[in-house]
Amino acid sequence: MLLFMTLAIVNGLCIGGSRSINGKLAQHDGALAASFWNHLGGFLFLSLSLAGGAAALHLPLDAPWTAWCGGVIGAVFVALNGYALPRLGTMKTALLVIAGQMLAGVLIDRLAGVGGRSAPAQLAGVALILLGLYASRRHPPNTPAPRASN
Repeated sequence: MLLFMTLAIVNGLCIGGSRSINGKLAQHDGALAASFWNHLGGFLFLSLSLAGGAAALHLPLDAPWTAWCGGVIGAVFVALNGYALPRLGTMKTALLVIAGQMLAGVLIDRLAGVGGRSAPAQLAGVALILLGLYASRRHPPNTPAPRASN
């Protein structure tokens, strides 16, 4: 379990880093072009990685049509991130994306019948993320927060 938790954290670090890199690329050439170059780079990386084991790679024609939507959603995600990140900053964009991922996770678990009774707690987690963003918005980075009087 610890290995998978570590992999998830490393995945989050990769996502955060790639968001920032892609946001910079989007500032130079636009969000859709940044998404294109991002996915072309990923395609080339995977092509080289799978070159030795290409025989094991087969076209999953028996997969449902919805399984093919992941690539489209990924391209939209990268493009939307390219628009948002330069305007919101890395932290706010990342936290809003995480809040959206949590909402999607709660919804998907509920629809699949595996959410159990944890949905209210998960939604409270989303609310805490959004509350944290609101609190950080009220005090710009270079403005000290007001002191509490005794």
